[in-house]
Amino acid sequence: MPDAPGPAPLDEMVDGRGGVRPHWRHLLGILGGMGEGMLAERARRLDRAFEDEGMAGVLPGARKEAAWRCDPLPLVLPAGEFAALEAAIAQRARLLEAVLGDLYGPQTLLADGLVPPDLVFPNPAFMRPCHREGMAPATPMLHLYAADLLRGPDGRWRVLADRTTAPAGLGMARENRRLLGRVMPEAFRGAQVRSMRPFFDVWQDALQRLAPPERSDPAIALLTRGTHHPRWFEDMLLSRELSCALVECGDLSVRGGTLHLKTLQGLQRVDVLLSRLEGMMLDPLETTEAGTSGVPGLLDAARGGAVRILNAPGAGLAEAPGLAAFLPALAQRLLGEDLLLPSVETLWLGDPVARARVAQEEGWRVRSATDGAAPAPLPLDSWAHAISAESRPGAHAATRLPVASLVPCVAGDVLEPRPLALRVFAIFDGAGWRVLPGGLARIGDAESLGGALPPRGLSKDVWVLAEEGEDIIGPAAMQFPPLPIRRQPGALPSRVADNLFWLGRYTERLERAARLVRATQARISRGVILPREAAEVAALARCLAQAGFAGAEEAMGSAAAQALPGVIAAGMREGGTMLALADRIATLTAMVRDRLTADMHATFTLTLRTARAEMAQAGDGLEAISRAMISVLRFATAVAGVAAESMVRGGAWLFLDLGRRIERAQAIAHEVGFALDQPPGRIEGGLRLILELCDSIITYRSRYLTILQPAPALDLVLADESNPRALAFQLAAIRRGLAEVAGTEDRALPEEAAALLAEADALVAHVLASPDQAIASAGLPPRLEDMAGRIAALSDAVTRRYFALLPAAQTLGIEGAAPALRGAA
Repeated sequence: MPDAPGPAPLDEMVDGRGGVRPHWRHLLGILGGMGEGMLAERARRLDRAFEDEGMAGVLPGARKEAAWRCDPLPLVLPAGEFAALEAAIAQRARLLEAVLGDLYGPQTLLADGLVPPDLVFPNPAFMRPCHREGMAPATPMLHLYAADLLRGPDGRWRVLADRTTAPAGLGMARENRRLLGRVMPEAFRGAQVRSMRPFFDVWQDALQRLAPPERSDPAIALLTRGTHHPRWFEDMLLSRELSCALVECGDLSVRGGTLHLKTLQGLQRVDVLLSRLEGMMLDPLETTEAGTSGVPGLLDAARGGAVRILNAPGAGLAEAPGLAAFLPALAQRLLGEDLLLPSVETLWLGDPVARARVAQEEGWRVRSATDGAAPAPLPLDSWAHAISAESRPGAHAATRLPVASLVPCVAGDVLEPRPLALRVFAIFDGAGWRVLPGGLARIGDAESLGGALPPRGLSKDVWVLAEEGEDIIGPAAMQFPPLPIRRQPGALPSRVADNLFWLGRYTERLERAARLVRATQARISRGVILPREAAEVAALARCLAQAGFAGAEEAMGSAAAQALPGVIAAGMREGGTMLALADRIATLTAMVRDRLTADMHATFTLTLRTARAEMAQAGDGLEAISRAMISVLRFATAVAGVAAESMVRGGAWLFLDLGRRIERAQAIAHEVGFALDQPPGRIEGGLRLILELCDSIITYRSRYLTILQPAPALDLVLADESNPRALAFQLAAIRRGLAEVAGTEDRALPEEAAALLAEADALVAHVLASPDQAIASAGLPPRLEDMAGRIAALSDAVTRRYFALLPAAQTLGIEGAAPALRGAA
């Protein structure tokens, strides 16, 4: 006999009589007036917005891991329904907090048999270093909580999973609302949609209140896994919303029982750490799972009360799927209340009665009883094999998933019903639980909606409608002492300064390569090199070789016109010099995205994508390569302009600019040396090449008309501090930048930059004073090569001084000497 048909899924938009539910009518009225095909067009615009600047935004060369899309149709929840959810979510968060407080304290629930030990002690999320025998934790363990909900055919919401470690999706929900409001502003007009902003305001104030009481100006930091992780972009968004520092484990250090952030100016204390890592990954001194990652001594600092970690390490224990079977009884025991929001039907298979029921009934799916991040449940045959293989039925739980409700999604020019799961978020503000008026609606079948949030998928904005005349209540004002004025260029994590420094260097390196390619093409495009151009082509070939173009130096000589086009074309292919530089810039841009304004990030991404695409499509055609070089130069110019106009002259701008100046200074020294390395009788061609590469031809002509002489030309490109393409301009900027970062205590690096600046003036003075300027100019290459080496050494010294995260120096045999908390140590 065929199986009896299961219950039909509930439709979120349409009621059982074929009518539209009241809370959807306003939105459908707006959509109906948009015109044919406009909804599909808005979906495409929303996808482009996510690609350019949202969760799916990647640069060329970056791994596209966060490929989330947002459907233009939101999920609409009426005010009354959401009010019931708010109360139920707050109750569930209070219950899980009480359960965690007992399991990490007196453990009476274990002693009384209300929670089986198999869900606690074998659980990888249970952190023994956090257990305080006989005592409840001194502070709440839960601060941020999320629940994944499914609505069944009966219209009731049920909890699919509890999220208590570092719930993902808040940043995505915020981004969905921002971009949807920009792409479909008319949908919001007249709709009483509750804002998410007050929730983040309350959260920010709550973090301030959680700092140690003696700290009048607490420092808050958000601990992320790093830019390589798919959730990094969301962590960056949250750090901006909450106005806290975004840090990685390597940025932090525990000294004297307190947690500090390593900055260029020394160690700065951190009072509250909003962790996005599992508890087992936080401290390698306490857990073997952390390996070499984490922050040594972090848990000890937390136990001493010097820093609050949110959520508390070990809170992930409450995510155990098998715990859902015991929550109704635990609610009665711990809260004296009935559970308002039930879980999906769950049985713990350590109970023989539960095992017998699962064996007799259909529809059960089996999963790990302790791992809340596990993927979709196993079918029964796989479960039977797992049980026989390890003989630990208590390690498994069985769930019976309801048929998920359906919500309309845009699929081309039509609407298509798709299954829905809703992730709802709540934070503890010190007095009670506040629920985000919205959430993250995920699209997919019920099985795929279980487990951890995947790195890609389709989501929806969640609209919570407000009652007519409802007041929006924000957080109460907090009283803080006046903040001191701060203009500290060194208040920047060393890792971030390092990345910005190299972003500046690689951007300048790509621009230099484009200028070299363009100058070379102008001389070889005719196929025959004129005798007066041969020396210039030879110098350019050396420059190209020094810039990383394979085979460039071997292409010198009479065959340059035939060989150099192939060398240049190879640099445009995958793995070639130009595309490798573009990809490196892409990676570094992603790593410092939290330090870039929206305009600056868009400038980097959009112009770099265009330039990279043109380079990749250029092939061997010199004309196509020439057009691609124009795009590269436009990218570099746009980046320089937006950095000059949009970045505060603080640590981030200083190190981005410092990287550009060091790279350009070293390139100028090399290029001028190569151009002058020829017989004095041919020095004029080298001077023309120098003026071209330094983009100074127009300035020279306006100053000296048509006369080309060595001393004036070298003065313009070596010693003129007013010329942005001159060596002296770069060295003066390096000196100022290093002096501002170092302050008055460390003058060695600024003094070296000043010495290099004096050497540039001395080179021009030497040529000007010589009776034969051509001979004097031809003798400069060794001195210029020495300058390039000194600039490289200065760059290495900057790296050692500010970026190398070396351990603090230890003095043996001397007691009582307090270490100086300086630099990046």
